[in-house]
Amino acid sequence: MFSYKLLGFTNKYYNLVLSRKCSVALNIRKTVFISSSKDIFTNLALEDWLYKNYDFKSHHVLLMWQSDPCVVIGRHQNPFIEANIAELKNITKDGVSLARRDSGGGTVFHDNGNLNLSFLSTHECYNRKHNLEIISRAILKECGLNIEINKREDLVLDGCKVSGTASKLGRPNAYHHCTLLINANKDDLSRSLEKLDLNIETNATQSVRSKIMNLSEKNPQISIANLIKTIGIEYMRTPAFQGKNKAVYPNIPQGFKYINPSEGEFPGLNKIKEHFSSWKWIYGKTPKFVVKHDVPLPNLDTSGEKCVAILTVENGLICKIEFVLPKLLDGLDIDENVDSQLKNSVFDLDTFIVLQKIFDEALNNKVSFVV
Repeated sequence: MFSYKLLGFTNKYYNLVLSRKCSVALNIRKTVFISSSKDIFTNLALEDWLYKNYDFKSHHVLLMWQSDPCVVIGRHQNPFIEANIAELKNITKDGVSLARRDSGGGTVFHDNGNLNLSFLSTHECYNRKHNLEIISRAILKECGLNIEINKREDLVLDGCKVSGTASKLGRPNAYHHCTLLINANKDDLSRSLEKLDLNIETNATQSVRSKIMNLSEKNPQISIANLIKTIGIEYMRTPAFQGKNKAVYPNIPQGFKYINPSEGEFPGLNKIKEHFSSWKWIYGKTPKFVVKHDVPLPNLDTSGEKCVAILTVENGLICKIEFVLPKLLDGLDIDENVDSQLKNSVFDLDTFIVLQKIFDEALNNKVSFVV
């Protein structure tokens, strides 16, 4: 059933893992799931399915997967200030997807040089540092690199971030997931996370930018496949941890299992995937924000006064529009056209184009303003 042989294990090697037992009775099973999908929405759905449906009381899971190029924002973030929305489709041959995960924290970039890990357990057995120490030990064994855990519980190497971390705590289940930069395309990462200057005011969680490093920069011979094996073995051989009373539970390693995420194996997965890939989740879930946009008036001498459109956006829709107009434009009747074309519409980068056209048409119809 389990595919540890596909990863290059021999029975003798695997039995070595099983033989590392604690002196007390084993009572927590541990399995490493490896997703065959590289679609971010499928893997987010798989993680969510396990979180909602799996019984982790006596069986913990480490889920690992890789992604095709994508930007993944946190549950409480604003994509317009976290990602280069205008250019994502042009950064790689097939573009860079935008996704929102169901955990907090900041924005991360995934591609095939990035490994994603999700530690799933009960809430009581959740412990970030315990999980990060597993990864750190595995990297030292496989690559000879000394990884540190900083105060923010990120993994760092020579002062550079190699992993970001986030979590979702529920009842009875929880998960801690993190990225691991192994050989990611840093140029694509930089372009994808380039911030747009949209003058947005918001209480949304904002990412803390950090200097990053690929593990391959320190060890060019690093192999993602081997690292998956080493992390998986270290996970299974490490006793499970309960955060509240700091007790450790011995465990029974269950091996590696390849997962082909499908509706047949995980009933309801398609519906969860549809949710994660929907506009309503990716953009509509954005916390309320206000955009202050300077409307260009190139043919008018406004004596330095600006024409400012103030848009309030809630659930991804423009719910309120206000203007600060130069004295020269006092009496300009644009409210009705703006409301009819923009109010309750989706906010996106085309909103500014529509706004400009409305102003241009209004000015053309008011010859007295154009002097």
